[in-house]
Amino acid sequence: MKDIKEETLTFPTLGREKQEMHALLRAVYDALVEKGYNPINQIVGYILSEDPTYITNHNGARALIRKIDRDELLNELVKCYLNV
Repeated sequence: MKDIKEETLTFPTLGREKQEMHALLRAVYDALVEKGYNPINQIVGYILSEDPTYITNHNGARALIRKIDRDELLNELVKCYLNV
């Protein structure tokens, strides 16, 4: 039987962080659609300016978008766009 101290345990936190960012962004997107906004334009406006008024308060979307690190989001968007 192996001593548990000898084994290195790893946890897939990066995957969970991406999933959480996706879920948050999707919730923001859905809230913007529900309120009749163009969600892409509004989210891009927020990303470029960091002005939270681009995002509706509907369903707590403004609070949700502020949980997402903009640098990490931009990093993921570029990776996704370039398929890298």
